Amino acid sequence: MADITAELVKTLRDKTNAGMMDCKKALAEADGHLENAETILRKKGILKAGSKADRATKEGIVASYIHMQGRVGVLIEVNCETDFVAKNEIFRDFVKDITLHIAAASPQYLSRDDVPAAVIAKEREIGAEQVKDKPANVIEKIVDGKIEKIYATLCLLEQAFIKNTDQSITDFVKSKIAELGENIQIRRFVRFAVGEEV
Repeated sequence: MADITAELVKTLRDKTNAGMMDCKKALAEADGHLENAETILRKKGILKAGSKADRATKEGIVASYIHMQGRVGVLIEVNCETDFVAKNEIFRDFVKDITLHIAAASPQYLSRDDVPAAVIAKEREIGAEQVKDKPANVIEKIVDGKIEKIYATLCLLEQAFIKNTDQSITDFVKSKIAELGENIQIRRFVRFAVGEEV
């Protein structure tokens, strides 16, 4: 069995625009062979999602979810390309799953682009202080790793999906793009909890 390195996974992801876990699984199935892994992804229809990513999403729905007898609520806008898909049960179930995830996982931002630079700078400072006794080149790598974990905690699209923790929300979205044949975008969301400050 070939050693599936993070670098190899990243190479396949950059080449195919498929999700990290999909790339890792395809590489494992292809015994580390890049071209064979790409073929496996193509056969599974995962590459379809990447080719649709630039298409306009002007339709969709605004959905809500109330949890814990009215103590937690989520409001979300998810867009797709056509009204036909917006009314599709698969799409609506997908949106419901995302609202359930938001209620449970409490993300603060949609993507890493939305995280204020000041938040990341502060976390870098804290991370560097925690490992200040290490060599400088090691500190940077450790801090980078900590920042990636922060993104995976704070950002909806990078969180592990609560119904399948092997899959990120981004990968879950891509699977629905492949299944429905249209681009899908989570546009925005807000989560309210009784007693929490917004």
